[in-house]
Amino acid sequence: MTAVLVLEDGRVFHGTPYGAEGETFGEMVFNTGMTGYQETLTDPSYHRQIVAMTAPHIGNTGINDEDPESSRVWVAGYVVREPARVASNWRSNRSLDDYLKEQGVVGIAITGTRALTRHLRERGAMRAGVFSGGALAPVEELLERVLSSPAMEGADLAGEVSTPKPYVVPAIGPRRFTVAAVDLGIKAMTPHRLAERGCEVHVLPASVTVEEILAIGPDGVFFSNGPGDPATADGPVEALRGVLDAGVPFFGICFGNQLFGRALGLGTYKLRYGHRGVNQPVQHRGTGKVEISAHNHGFAVRAPLEGTFDTPYGPAEVSHVNLNDDCVEGLRLLDRPAFSVQYHPEAAAGPHDSAGLFDDFCALMAVERGTVSEVSANTTATVSAGLSRGRAGEVAGEEPSAIMSTSTEGSKGA
Repeated sequence: MTAVLVLEDGRVFHGTPYGAEGETFGEMVFNTGMTGYQETLTDPSYHRQIVAMTAPHIGNTGINDEDPESSRVWVAGYVVREPARVASNWRSNRSLDDYLKEQGVVGIAITGTRALTRHLRERGAMRAGVFSGGALAPVEELLERVLSSPAMEGADLAGEVSTPKPYVVPAIGPRRFTVAAVDLGIKAMTPHRLAERGCEVHVLPASVTVEEILAIGPDGVFFSNGPGDPATADGPVEALRGVLDAGVPFFGICFGNQLFGRALGLGTYKLRYGHRGVNQPVQHRGTGKVEISAHNHGFAVRAPLEGTFDTPYGPAEVSHVNLNDDCVEGLRLLDRPAFSVQYHPEAAAGPHDSAGLFDDFCALMAVERGTVSEVSANTTATVSAGLSRGRAGEVAGEEPSAIMSTSTEGSKGA
């Protein structure tokens, strides 16, 4: 039995079916992570993308019911080199192959994942299709189907993956803060990380207005990761501008970083092949500290890397950059409590270098609420930049245990 992967530039890869049979279309991208395939599959940011895993063996630990980042698989298709023949893990309750079939995800196993990755690095991410079973046809016909599928540029997808109704994730332990989290494709680990730090998280649909956000009386507002072209998300950007006008502390991740950039008057652009994996080196411009971080984005913010720049909300600066390609990895306002990062501090499969950003957000909320008794000028500047890194408890005038450090011991996916 055969399966075919067809790229929009005419490149063809032959293999065997993996998961469900049929046809599927999406943007062809690659993920460099050696672990965390279950989190990848269920990450809403992968909506309408066919994901190729560069690690040679996928499926070794099977599938469990604890690690999904959402209630379903979001990837449009899946490409692996050598599927595991046996799933072996004490938490596993079924194989990855069975899971993909159950979720209707069309996949393919090919020997040329390295060649595919090199091709995408040279030519850029592009539309593709995976075909097997009754969907097989002459390559010319399959290519026509691929070329008629929608592109990622100009795609407005956040509303397709967002929650239809608001819901609340209660704080773990005493409630210290109320956070309004706008779901643009949020992963389950994000409100969990906030709840661990005493935040009651109100998860809101992507269509929420600033009036609805502020009606909750939040101590802080969070914008999540998500799929699609940030240039299309006019509604969430308008809501975010209202949040900034109100002076409520803001924290954004990934898509939220791109929307923060738009709210500040910056533009966005599509990366050649994007960042997807768990091994991206990000440097903080102020301290020089480098963290290894998890990424999943195909768009980025265009901003001056040196010095400050003017925005409708006062001066701002690029706080973090990617050491591989100088991509903007973080933004912050200098005179208002707002910052964002392009990467994923909540990454369940790791790395956990940047988990302290959630502490920084909590410290910002504490500072804005006036619950800090004594804060030095240096510490205030550090917290405002979202850089406190585990000192949030000290900043908030509380015991270190009141706000979790960067440790993830005992948490989901650690």
